[in-house]
Amino acid sequence: MNGKIALITGASSGIGLGCAEVFAEAGARLIIVARRKERLDALADKLRQNYNSDVLVRVCDIRERNDVFALAETLPDEWKNIDILINNAGLSRGLDKLQAGSVDDWEEMIDVNIKGLLYMTRAVLPGMIERAAGMIINIASVAGRMAYPSGNVYCATKSAVRTISESLQLDVNGTGVRVCNIDPGLVETEFSLVRFRGNAARAEMTYRGFLPLSGCDVAEAALFCATRPPYVSIQDLLIMPTAQASPYVITKNN
Repeated sequence: MNGKIALITGASSGIGLGCAEVFAEAGARLIIVARRKERLDALADKLRQNYNSDVLVRVCDIRERNDVFALAETLPDEWKNIDILINNAGLSRGLDKLQAGSVDDWEEMIDVNIKGLLYMTRAVLPGMIERAAGMIINIASVAGRMAYPSGNVYCATKSAVRTISESLQLDVNGTGVRVCNIDPGLVETEFSLVRFRGNAARAEMTYRGFLPLSGCDVAEAALFCATRPPYVSIQDLLIMPTAQASPYVITKNN
């Protein structure tokens, strides 16, 4: 990764933060993107101190397409040639049956998980194709492979990410650009806290009784995919905690 530029969305927490740390340790130059500037600044300071990393902070809400395209267009010249795009930003809202679901929650999940990923990919990918090199890593979910009760719209958005990854493989074939779709199982991050709108007790129950993945576990898998030789493309990866067999089959200790 020495000298390669990696742009990571949703870098202020969870898998995105893990990717920032793991890729920084491997020598990548990082563009870290999220909405929370204070967290990004703190992360950038940590990466510089721990790894002597070259880090560029960019505050952006990927739901706003004009902001996404402006971010890409206004990068300093020495940061424009992005080698790796990690489309990590994503969220879930609520856990209701569809007939009781919040339309506002649906809109937020669709805007972040699907449209935001599309905007960022559209902004970055043409440069990769022009240089005949690059990699798009999309962080989807096991929920995109198999729906779970009351997961409806969230599962649909992650299924869409998986399908976009598959279609993108076809679109970039022959260009030298690689695409990797990663489907994690349960990862202990702020995911459930966001889903349940700050209800820490309910969020904690999600991970009680078994050992979930960490953000760094997924990040290390992403780094492995990104560091294969250019002729090797790991197109699809499922990574789960050992205790988890499917989205809703998990062995927990009483």
